[in-house]
Amino acid sequence: MAGRGRPRAFDRNEALHQAMRVFWSCGYEGASMNELAEAMGINKPSLYAAFGCKEALFREAIELYEREEGAPVGEALQNGSTARIAIEAALRVNAQSYTNPDNPRGCMVVISALAGAPENNPVCRFLAENRRDSEEGFRRRVERGIADGDVPESANPSSVAAFYATVMHGLSIRARDGATSDELERVVDSAIAAWDMIAR
Repeated sequence: MAGRGRPRAFDRNEALHQAMRVFWSCGYEGASMNELAEAMGINKPSLYAAFGCKEALFREAIELYEREEGAPVGEALQNGSTARIAIEAALRVNAQSYTNPDNPRGCMVVISALAGAPENNPVCRFLAENRRDSEEGFRRRVERGIADGDVPESANPSSVAAFYATVMHGLSIRARDGATSDELERVVDSAIAAWDMIAR
């Protein structure tokens, strides 16, 4: 009698990319384990063995999203010659990213679990912390602008960051609702036009 064959090997990184796209499209609660396993090309026992529970898989997918999709935003914030230019560049990077036809629309972090069942509160808290980290990046860039002299000393870095982080999150939701990149760019135009008033 023939012995059992070895389990089919799979590319863990590729499987994680596929899981990321399912979560990005469906949100945390909307992504079923069957759908995830099918997209990843593995059975559910192999999924659990490789990634643990659904929440652990989701957290890894978010980390992957931040490394890949978040990197250009971080570069924009770091490389802009002034805080205003840096934040504008970050918003415009997102306006294009959120409407990229090759990806699900919007920001995975923003749309994945804005609301959820009580048993998923840890996931909601995790995503809220992630969104706060994005806002913190804006705050640090404004503080750097104050130190460099391109932002008035009277500016409140936390308030400026909160405003532009809110704009960024709104861009994601509008993209999810079908807004075009041009429409999002016009929102960015308006937000940046308010810079002098927001940052004074």
